[in-house]
Amino acid sequence: MRSKGDSILLQVITPIMRAIEIPMLGLQRLLGINHLAWVFLLPNLLLFGLFAFFPVILNVSYAVTGGANVLLVDRPHVGAQNFAQLLDCANYLDPNSCREDKFWRAVWNTTWFVTLQVGIMVAFSLLTAIVLNREIRARGFFRAVFFFPVLLSPVVVALIWKWILQREGVLNAFLDWTGVGGYNWLVDADWAFGWSVFLSVWAHMGFYTLILLAGLQAIPRDVYEAATMDRASAWRVFRRITLPLLSPTMLVVLVLALIKGVQTFDEVYAFTGGGPGTATTFIIQYIYEEGFAGAPRLFGLAAAASLLVAGVLVVLTLVQLWLNRRSANG
Repeated sequence: MRSKGDSILLQVITPIMRAIEIPMLGLQRLLGINHLAWVFLLPNLLLFGLFAFFPVILNVSYAVTGGANVLLVDRPHVGAQNFAQLLDCANYLDPNSCREDKFWRAVWNTTWFVTLQVGIMVAFSLLTAIVLNREIRARGFFRAVFFFPVLLSPVVVALIWKWILQREGVLNAFLDWTGVGGYNWLVDADWAFGWSVFLSVWAHMGFYTLILLAGLQAIPRDVYEAATMDRASAWRVFRRITLPLLSPTMLVVLVLALIKGVQTFDEVYAFTGGGPGTATTFIIQYIYEEGFAGAPRLFGLAAAASLLVAGVLVVLTLVQLWLNRRSANG
């Protein structure tokens, strides 16, 4: 039996639904049943266009204009001048020979960062997922522990590790207590870069571990049982069964990790501020400083740099997809 509350709710909703039904029936007669779905998709398409396509078009418009004015009508058209300024280099391996030397330092810092961070993170995520996929004691607890850093804000993660690694921080206090002596971890360029890689791996590894763990659990158990009956070694099982069957999931992890690595900004910016010097200045920080934090604000240069980054990411993703398809086809 319906409760009194359900009856009241039904009395309120019924007239509303009947009022909506009248124009919908008219649209159905006008458009036909096959095209009526576009009516329901239209609000989502409008929102998607407003928050996805429109910013891209706006970014392209800023990339081909110059000056420090915000409004496009006040910005002179300069064509590909911003791109030419970014790519003007005598030797791309030497940022000092480039017109925008800070941009190329950020490019090379980002390249090394992504290479190290993605490689280390995927390797440790795979190892962790394999361990957590086994029947071990307190498995649920360890899964939660590895995923916990993902739930933290990137700024919170950065401030925690900055508190640990600063000159008067927890790590140096422990080293002083043991008699080893502290060190200015965030003042040394190499150590600051290395700790930035570690910070990023620590903060995001749990997310990719969870994806790989789901991929491992999707592999049929009877395949491993057959390998056990054939007395295959653990390494042979991993190389001939686990890796091939896990390759689609690995591709997802690699693409996501690559995009996330190139877009690294907030946690490293809060951790080191891009220093010491430009040792931890990455490409997104360069775009932010040129477009929003610098004086004057060079929106065109920042927009051009962001389009170059987007183009590189698209190319790298397509290359990864092509390599995965080629390996899948034998």
